[in-house]
Amino acid sequence: MQISSNLLIKKLYMKNINIFDSIIFDMDGTLWDAVATYVAAWNKYYKLSDIDRVITYEELAPQMGVEEKKLLKLTLPHIPEVERSEEYNNKVVPLIYDTIIEIGGDIYDGVLEGLKKLSSKYLLFIVSNCPSNTITYFMEYAGIKNIITDTLAHGQNFMSKAENIKLITKKHQLKSVVYVGDTYSDQRQSEKANVPFVFVDYGFGNSDKFINKFSDFYSLVRWFCEE
Repeated sequence: MQISSNLLIKKLYMKNINIFDSIIFDMDGTLWDAVATYVAAWNKYYKLSDIDRVITYEELAPQMGVEEKKLLKLTLPHIPEVERSEEYNNKVVPLIYDTIIEIGGDIYDGVLEGLKKLSSKYLLFIVSNCPSNTITYFMEYAGIKNIITDTLAHGQNFMSKAENIKLITKKHQLKSVVYVGDTYSDQRQSEKANVPFVFVDYGFGNSDKFINKFSDFYSLVRWFCEE
């Protein structure tokens, strides 16, 4: 049976009983900060399309983790709503992929070595509200494809993060999974998926309900790997 009681989880960890066998990670704001990369891609799109618009890091950062419809309301207001997704996926997303290949992003301290350590004890997954291949390009840039069991992006099926967490959980028959993210939205989606939530506060958002909170990836790894 899937574990859903935050109080039970806290009590077990207070007794140093490790109850998880798998970890699903958010990507943006949890494993890396690629906002500058996305900004560069969007501004390249505006320039190529002769659109008098420049987006900034400060504008785009709060949009990390949101689903496509909300993002496009900010970034493509000049396009009729029914046409925004097609414009985004046909013209902007390829530029995002090219820019990731060109300049990558800022992987948070401790993530690469931490994921390798965690993979010796847990099955690791990534579920993110991003275009279909962004997680793949991130993993290739980070060199971690061999330690991530599976991934699922919003752009693959246009489903909510909660539904995609459920799909990953069902596909791999996970019994005691936890989701790690950096925003209130991640918290809410974890609740909807009925999985415990671990919050990292170095990312792009806030949270008011979690089983534990970390300000760096090193501390998160130590907590998950304590014997």
